[in-house]
Amino acid sequence: MAVSVFDLFSIGIGPSSSHTVGPMRAARRFTQRLGVDAVARVRVELYGSLGATGAGHGTPGAVVLGLEGLDPETVDPDTAHARIAEVGSQHRLRLGGRQAIEFDMANDIVLSLQAMEFHSNGMVFTAFDDGGAMLARRTYYSVGGGFVVDEDEAADGAAEDVVLPYPFLTGADMVALAVENRCSIADLVARNEAALGNGPRLREGLLRIWSAMRECVDRGLAADGTLPGSLRVRRRARVLAMALESNPADPLYAMDWVTVYALAVNEENAAGGRVVTAPTNGAAGIIPAVLHYYWRFVPGADEDGVVEFLLTAAAIGQLFKANASISGAEVGCQGEVGSACSMAAGALAAVLGGSPAQVENAAEIGIEHNLGLTCDPVGGLVQIPCIERNAIASVKAITAARMALAGDGTHHVSLDTAIKTMRDTGADMADKYKETSRGGLALNVVEC
Repeated sequence: MAVSVFDLFSIGIGPSSSHTVGPMRAARRFTQRLGVDAVARVRVELYGSLGATGAGHGTPGAVVLGLEGLDPETVDPDTAHARIAEVGSQHRLRLGGRQAIEFDMANDIVLSLQAMEFHSNGMVFTAFDDGGAMLARRTYYSVGGGFVVDEDEAADGAAEDVVLPYPFLTGADMVALAVENRCSIADLVARNEAALGNGPRLREGLLRIWSAMRECVDRGLAADGTLPGSLRVRRRARVLAMALESNPADPLYAMDWVTVYALAVNEENAAGGRVVTAPTNGAAGIIPAVLHYYWRFVPGADEDGVVEFLLTAAAIGQLFKANASISGAEVGCQGEVGSACSMAAGALAAVLGGSPAQVENAAEIGIEHNLGLTCDPVGGLVQIPCIERNAIASVKAITAARMALAGDGTHHVSLDTAIKTMRDTGADMADKYKETSRGGLALNVVEC
């Protein structure tokens, strides 16, 4: 099934695309296919990584919102948090936004460390009538970046119903198509988006994504205090931004702003605010930070460049989605921060005038130096090391782009090889390093 740029970049709420956005979408899909009138009770089982870190990632609350028919893109985060608390105290929810049923979050949402066969992030929804008879049962998988597949799609694969004019499954094909057609990688994606029916809304939609990224940064720079959860992590973006404003002569002024932009986004994400999956929530700060760098510090930056940036990043993200994974629960954080770093590096190289070969080179550098990165959130929260990790990867993406532009695109390791290596490394990685909080820093850092 073709992956659109609007699948990779979608507006949602934090703190996790796979553990918050995906489960909300799955619960909403289950409710939509259900005849709610006869339903008296719903039971939700969360497996694998969802069971291990779901509580810290806000998964139970996301399930409640989805069962009430709410969508991650349009739900108001402040109202959502209040509604979750209300359901938790009253033990009742409005199924599909209409029918009130009894629902005890402590008992009707079951967390299990057992991983399901298709993907670690498995969910089973079961509906019962007032006599206890089962009315419906459905399994869904949150496969990263907010993408959700049901049991039929997991068994048979998604139906391919659109023939793209410029299909590419490898980085080599992507570069060859751009060279053959004498166009940019962004042009290839734009033409494919037109075949998906997104042509008339493409520019407007991408600028809307950019606007949402900017709004997220603005909220992050305005907020202070501590993030929710037991770690009591202090927000730093606002304080660092104020210090930067007072010292514009610092030779690393621009790079320090990149760090601040990434921190602002990921602090908002950790607080459950509105973010853009890029391609996941856990890695949501990297692409906005690098795009802000382009917008603020590159002479001649304009909205055409923003569109080209996002389309190029999407092309690279499509390769990761097709040939490896963007799910931390499947391949570790190399699939989230690593993919985002690669996407941002290639996109920046493109808007700085890079050739398709240089774009591919930048993307390869971006992922190569994130290979083996584990997903080990302390306390099951998307805070430590996730927030700082986005800041470091943002600077790394800019360095990767500049290195690629200094050459002619010729290099020893291809993007395809690096993506395959990421997939193989993820398969070899112990499960405790895949978003379970049972290894790495999560095991060795004492929670206070």
